[in-house]
Amino acid sequence: MLEKLENINLLGPVVVLNDFFLDRIISIPDLRGIYGQLLEKSKLGGSIRGIPQKDLKGGNATNVAYALARLGCPVSLITVADKAGTALLKETFSEFSNTSLFVVDGKPGRTTALEFRNGRNIVNVMLSDLGDNENFGPEKLGAKEQQVLKNSKAVILTNWASNKKGTELSKFAFENSGTALHFLDPADIQTRHKEFKDALDELHPGLHSLCINENECNALLKQYGLGIISDIEGTKKLVQELSKKIPVSIDLHTSSGSYWSDGSKVEFVKSFQVEPIIVTGAGDVWDAANIVGYLANLSVTERLAFANTAAALYIKNTQGVPPTLNEVLSLVAKN
Repeated sequence: MLEKLENINLLGPVVVLNDFFLDRIISIPDLRGIYGQLLEKSKLGGSIRGIPQKDLKGGNATNVAYALARLGCPVSLITVADKAGTALLKETFSEFSNTSLFVVDGKPGRTTALEFRNGRNIVNVMLSDLGDNENFGPEKLGAKEQQVLKNSKAVILTNWASNKKGTELSKFAFENSGTALHFLDPADIQTRHKEFKDALDELHPGLHSLCINENECNALLKQYGLGIISDIEGTKKLVQELSKKIPVSIDLHTSSGSYWSDGSKVEFVKSFQVEPIIVTGAGDVWDAANIVGYLANLSVTERLAFANTAAALYIKNTQGVPPTLNEVLSLVAKN
């Protein structure tokens, strides 16, 4: 694995579409305590102090693109932003020489992510204003964007769930990117699970990998009447059945580990057991490393281990910064 990753040679970019958000992460140390204070303050107003917060650039596409760039991958991000958002994007990606930005003028999204401690895990609840990410269809792609799709090595569509034109955009991007690898990460489909199942009927012929987390997997399993994931062996069977039903290869990442199945074979690789400091964006880092694993022609277990390692390094980083390729390789070598 180390040799393949060290010698990876990407001639074309990974194209990432399409969402950009301005994110604020609020850490809630005591949910019951905060709830009581909110009820009290709602009567007369006032401040609740001592709540840790941080502002980040966000959006699944933007996060995946940034994580790919940190891993040394050439990236082209196609997204939407206003002047202030465009300036932030340019500043964010200015450290990378192999990244191109294609920014459609419009209103970026805004998200406030509330992070709670649930036992040993951290979970997040996100409050979002979708902005113009909500209606980003093929008509937004001009000649430059279409040309970069044609020259791409891989294409990933993210946050289908927040884009009413996500199916049309995905189909257009896949059909106009030649022999590129095609990935789809739908994000939280809870309110559109039936629609997403129908979308997969339309998209699966051009799709190489469906990248989902535990909640998204359970929503899809429910649509196909397959139950919910539980222990490792049970989850392996369900992922394999789901891959047969769609039919497309599935890359599932959970807190306990990652799974892959193409309907005939199934693999599982356990996650690193680390104390998480941040979880918002961890799935995007996993996606980026997973794509790099595909492009480096890693075996399934190598690829899942590589993606798990990148995600582990991210969630224990106090600054919320994705790892570099050397940082991932160093941890892989130690383990």
